[in-house]
Amino acid sequence: MSNPDPRAGRLLLRRTVLTERRSLILASALQIGHQAGEAAVPLLIGVIIDRAVGTGDTGALFLWLGVLLATFAFLSTSGRFGIRVGIGASVEATRKLRVEVARRALDSRGNSEGQLPGATVSIATGDVRILTAVLYQLVQGLAAAVGAMVAAAVLLSVSVPLGGLILVGTPLLLLAVRAISSPIEHRSAAQREQAARAAGVATDLVRGVRVIKGLRAERAGSARYRQISRVAMDASVHSARTEAGFSAAVIALNGGFLALVALLGGHLAVNGDITVGQLVSAVGLAQFLLEPLGTFGTVIAVVASGRASATRVAALLDAPPAVTGGSSRPSSALGGLSLEDVHGPGLEGVSLEVKPGELLGILTTSPEAGTTLRRYLGRELDPVQGSLHLDGLRLSDLEPEALREVVLVCPHEPDLFTGTLAGNVLAGSPAGAALDRVLAAANADQVAETLPDGLESAVAERGRSLSGGQRQRVALARALLRDPSVLVLHDPTTAVDTVTESSIATGLRELRAGRTTVLITSSPALLAGADRVVLVHDGTIAAEGPHTRLMAEHDLYSGTVLA
Repeated sequence: MSNPDPRAGRLLLRRTVLTERRSLILASALQIGHQAGEAAVPLLIGVIIDRAVGTGDTGALFLWLGVLLATFAFLSTSGRFGIRVGIGASVEATRKLRVEVARRALDSRGNSEGQLPGATVSIATGDVRILTAVLYQLVQGLAAAVGAMVAAAVLLSVSVPLGGLILVGTPLLLLAVRAISSPIEHRSAAQREQAARAAGVATDLVRGVRVIKGLRAERAGSARYRQISRVAMDASVHSARTEAGFSAAVIALNGGFLALVALLGGHLAVNGDITVGQLVSAVGLAQFLLEPLGTFGTVIAVVASGRASATRVAALLDAPPAVTGGSSRPSSALGGLSLEDVHGPGLEGVSLEVKPGELLGILTTSPEAGTTLRRYLGRELDPVQGSLHLDGLRLSDLEPEALREVVLVCPHEPDLFTGTLAGNVLAGSPAGAALDRVLAAANADQVAETLPDGLESAVAERGRSLSGGQRQRVALARALLRDPSVLVLHDPTTAVDTVTESSIATGLRELRAGRTTVLITSSPALLAGADRVVLVHDGTIAAEGPHTRLMAEHDLYSGTVLA
């Protein structure tokens, strides 16, 4: 993702907050009530000591104990519902943003940034979660600020010297804790990095387990994982020791600070400047202040991370489409294609006519030219120069989604999905489609026969449970079952053997009779079955004609095919 704009991230973060403002206001009010109740507890305990315990007044004791219990009930209820509403707002914002990201990722006009699927998933999951975590932290930060102000006002009303010590000393204490937490951050980062490496190696080994077994490299794989996991374990132990030392240091600092508060408070109490109850209240409020002041650091860190993630999310959402314009729908489905002086990566002015119902083979001496043709025909990109037409209409004038209802383009590496073999073949196909004929034409029926449950056999993520040739045949069957007016296949049989490839070529020709089919391939079997073959060399058409004649008369063509 190139040069994301931080301002766009801030605007997205602000928009997300404003979208959930009603829930956030309610959550903030409830959490403020919780913090105010927490701050009132030490004060009430001091009042009970001074007005009930110190005087021996039983009635006053029960009265103030009732007030204390009511305060606990109020702060508990406010806190519980405040957390529920605040987290609910964050979850709802997460859902909305993920839907928005998914809608942008699935936009038929594509994304000019060329975002990889893994990066898009990372943004939709990790970055959106970090961004929306800001909402709940803003609620916590506002409540902590109000709680700190209430506690500070109470402390100063009890004793100016004691309140001043606590208000000055608490931030200094937090700064000290922050300073000694730096080693934890560095060592924790190192530990996470080593753990991620170990997980990456483990994933690598699991994905390549068949290759490892085929090479008899089980011991080498085990030794590799053992080494990296040992390093990860050492980093984890080192990080745990640092965290233990940090916890001990924090306990010591807190204890020393509270001892200092108790010493000053005791001195003031002995001199009669404050009562015993006020001393207890001051110590309790000092301890309470550590929580809201500590919350500020968390809020700052989360907001900083949220802004960075918001920038990434905004860059994805605001990325311009790969193709622009086009709102018409194809007026017919004859399947006639034409290219007029088309330029692009690997193409330097290609002009070509494909008649309706023709089976055309395209052989390119440059892989880049084949990929560009495939992307132009599927309108993943528009040509740098020149134009493409479908039945006389410019492809750039057609709405991409409407175009793809007529023109189906299958890439060289098609994706299969978790589910069954039948589910992958039938995906997106009309009901009552001729499944048996299609499976036979693509030789996918042989794939089903080799699996234990036939068409109901499970297919792993991205078809990893199948071989490369099996995946290609299943994907080809899926494309044939759609029976589009125009079918563009890019190297559909590179992973199958020659005999199977010849069978597929025959089945493809029979099944697609009367329908326009474009084969971008170097397969001799597929090219031999084509009505006509076009050779693209150095970005232009160098020859065209039947496969047999070109093999006999054109050295560049025959050399490219045989290579």
